[in-house]
Amino acid sequence: MQIKQLPESIIDRKNILNNPFALEHIQSEIGIRGLKFENEYVVTSKQVATFFEVDEKTVDRYLSGAYGDELKLNGYEVLSGRRLQEFKNKFGKDINVPTKTTRLGIFNLKSFINLAMLMVESEKARVLRGLMLDIVVDVVSLKAGGSTKYINQRDESYLISLYVGENYRKNFVNALKNYVEMGNFKYAIYTNKIYKSIFKEHAQEYRAILNLTKAENVRDTMYSEILTTISMYETGLAHEMEKMYKKKGNRLTAEEVDKLFNDFENNPTWVPQIEMARMKMASRDYGLRSVVHPELTEYINPLDTSDFERFLGEKSKELAKMIEEYQEVFKRLKDK
Repeated sequence: MQIKQLPESIIDRKNILNNPFALEHIQSEIGIRGLKFENEYVVTSKQVATFFEVDEKTVDRYLSGAYGDELKLNGYEVLSGRRLQEFKNKFGKDINVPTKTTRLGIFNLKSFINLAMLMVESEKARVLRGLMLDIVVDVVSLKAGGSTKYINQRDESYLISLYVGENYRKNFVNALKNYVEMGNFKYAIYTNKIYKSIFKEHAQEYRAILNLTKAENVRDTMYSEILTTISMYETGLAHEMEKMYKKKGNRLTAEEVDKLFNDFENNPTWVPQIEMARMKMASRDYGLRSVVHPELTEYINPLDTSDFERFLGEKSKELAKMIEEYQEVFKRLKDK
């Protein structure tokens, strides 16, 4: 993500505005506290214009133009009637609100930050955008323990998905071993086919994008939903290979397995699962790891607040602690 992207990219803006941990730090760095009204701090449109060193007409253009709905969604509102009177009674003299004013625009801090992301006329806004991006990177890295490479492991669903997936992986490997007459390279070939089918990258491409070493296991970096989708592929393909082997009475050729795989991945039943997996991988890696999968750019969506809570919040837990908590679950699964 770059400074110049924020005014053009609603995904990048939402990934900041939906990240409560980054917002907290950004707000403390802005240095504009505002007026406490109805349990939150707000600033008037005039104060916003003064802060960004632009005229009020410039602020009005953003409010009435293409970004109006976005700013309102993030907290900008127009006071009138009883609420305006309450505001004037409390602050009118301090900020010189004319007595005859019948409508007054106010920004909460979230909509103020939103406007800073959009305003290209203000040098202050440009500087603030750079500060925001630095804070976002620092906050995510700090919350992830210094590196985002294994941020997927902070999800409480990760370990169980990984553990259960290992059983399906063994079944898949055994099916290739027992039912397919190819040499040992078949394991890498069909694992790559699965990866390519699900997220359009083979293992080496994925390694390069996440900058993994040869010693690092790619599955250790995958989100629980991706691991589940891979498991569904592996158990389904293992079943189909076994069924074809029993029907044929001999081990399968490469051509037969390729056809079986193509028929399997083209089954429309898979479409919703694959689409979901691609969206999760593309969006989370972009929003949390600042990584782009070139083949999945169309699947990038902004993360919502629950995603940031899931991977960065207090409920997200370190892998070692989760292993301890899941120990009994693992034992029961292993005994089955």
